[in-house]
Amino acid sequence: MSLSLHLSLSLPPSLSLSLSLSLSLSLQDIECLMSEGNKSRTVAATNMNEESSRSHAVFNIILTHTLMDLGSGTSGEKVSKLSLVDLAGSERAAKTGASGERMKEGSNINKSLSTLGLVISALADQGAGKNKTKFVPYRDSVLTWLLKDSLGGNSRTAMVATVSPAADNYDETLSTLRYADRAKSIVNHAVVNEDPNARIIRELREEVEKLRDQLTEAEVLNSYYII
Repeated sequence: MSLSLHLSLSLPPSLSLSLSLSLSLSLQDIECLMSEGNKSRTVAATNMNEESSRSHAVFNIILTHTLMDLGSGTSGEKVSKLSLVDLAGSERAAKTGASGERMKEGSNINKSLSTLGLVISALADQGAGKNKTKFVPYRDSVLTWLLKDSLGGNSRTAMVATVSPAADNYDETLSTLRYADRAKSIVNHAVVNEDPNARIIRELREEVEKLRDQLTEAEVLNSYYII
């Protein structure tokens, strides 16, 4: 079963974005959506890559876990968001031989990667305690706006950097490794996204169970002394 909705995000006038939101009830539904997303990506040949990605890809999975307490008849939810991101590589027109529409695509890719680099640097400085109030330019690109929660929110983030062993790609490899090393400096403190009321009920029930166990132990100890 798959229920799809289309929505637009509130972004600065210079940016626009239309997203699709689909309800998935099985792994097969998710795989189908990922396949459809991959089909929508633009791929073209350049001097550096026969199948060069001409855009980034962001696939978000929102998992909702509903918990029902049969004893009290209450329910609560835990929500997690998994963002899978495939970044297109930065390009130099002189090496890719791109022109026309391909050059425009490469320029847009480089611009969004530069903005992402600025966001990562700002978050890394905050993590190192250099400037806790430093402005983070999330709204300067669609990519960084979509990844706002993943980069500096209640999250854990992992980056996989792919580099080329070829000597003529030395500059790109060094730049990518520096990019990834900077991302390692981001410090986030992830906590469970749990409904506040459900958390309070759970903690109270745990406290009741703890007190009940203590009472049982005290009764056993008293009966021991009486005997």
